[in-house]
Amino acid sequence: MEVLSNRINNLSESETLAMARRSRELVAKGVDVINLSIGQPDFNTPDFVKDAAKVALDENYTTYTPVSGYVELREKIVLKLSRDNNLDYSVDQIVVSTGAKQALANVIMSLVNPGDEVIVPTPYWVSYRELIKLAEGKGVYITTKIENDFKITPEEIEEAINEKTKVFLFNSPNNPSGTIYTKDELKAIADVFAKYPNVFIISDEIYELINFDGKHESIAQFNEIKDRVIIINGVSKGFAMTGWRLGYSVSSKEIAKACDKFQGQITSGTSSISQRAAISALEADPKKLESIKTMLTSFHKRRDLLIDGLNKIEGFKTNVPPGAFYVFPDVSSFFGKKYQGKEIKDCVDFCDLVLDVAHVAIVPGSAFGDTNCIRFSYAASEENLKEALVRITTLVNKFE
Repeated sequence: MEVLSNRINNLSESETLAMARRSRELVAKGVDVINLSIGQPDFNTPDFVKDAAKVALDENYTTYTPVSGYVELREKIVLKLSRDNNLDYSVDQIVVSTGAKQALANVIMSLVNPGDEVIVPTPYWVSYRELIKLAEGKGVYITTKIENDFKITPEEIEEAINEKTKVFLFNSPNNPSGTIYTKDELKAIADVFAKYPNVFIISDEIYELINFDGKHESIAQFNEIKDRVIIINGVSKGFAMTGWRLGYSVSSKEIAKACDKFQGQITSGTSSISQRAAISALEADPKKLESIKTMLTSFHKRRDLLIDGLNKIEGFKTNVPPGAFYVFPDVSSFFGKKYQGKEIKDCVDFCDLVLDVAHVAIVPGSAFGDTNCIRFSYAASEENLKEALVRITTLVNKFE
């Protein structure tokens, strides 16, 4: 008899976390590794948020919390949606979770039956594929191209829809490409789904505040599909609160109730201290926060530095991502080349070589459904980015 279930045996390890683990193992051996694999802001949580957590401790917010989150926090999320996105929701449409990943899992497990199809544009965040698999759904992946800034078209979506389609899942700003859909592009996509009332749209907006080009747009703004849109968001990226583990979903009351029911059997309520801190974070207008302005300015500068450096290395094909903190270049021109007699067959070989020889950790695009690309996170110092570019240039120049 097998010890482990088929469910866990069929589940893949997160390739971003796997690369981070490999990096730590090399560092433990004394190797100087530059880690550009982690999707985590290298900034501290703002002081006013940390102060709110300290007050919460002093006021003994240390007991179990409601499954869907404190009412006060959900009220702030309603405020944020109105203030920042011009969206009207009620407290009973919000479910607070232990990170946006759990919020996403709640929704997928609440919506998807075995055999249901979930349309996902590639590249996609690594966990989408595995969460669909856990729900016993079928992922339908639509390939996009760097020449089109990795954007899916309404025509491609409509062609993929059939009687088995249950969900369309995407994120904007996108991880790993940094792509952002404009209001007009989202309207065109919404017009497609208006014709298919049985299809739900999961809009992952966790990178909302990392946007270099202007105002964030949510597909939930279009009334004809709003009741079928589920927003996933949180405080980890925009407020540099990754370790606090707090995300949330916004949906119809029926789906919110289902998410509460599912979460109640898995983890129950999110950390009390994290919730009290998030109340303070979401109460603040992000447009007026110096901490967010500083982070955005730094990320913008680093993006330009990284793209400029990659464009000087023959073989890299890049675009200019307007959001998040990733660059997703096409490196397929290196496939078939050799280093010290060993052939580079694919993006995994390329990333392994960069880690083992240049000691720079990046993530293969296959983790995100695109085998031609690799992901750089520029949530790192300018010094590390410059040094990484030097190391990679030196390595690539030795390819045969």
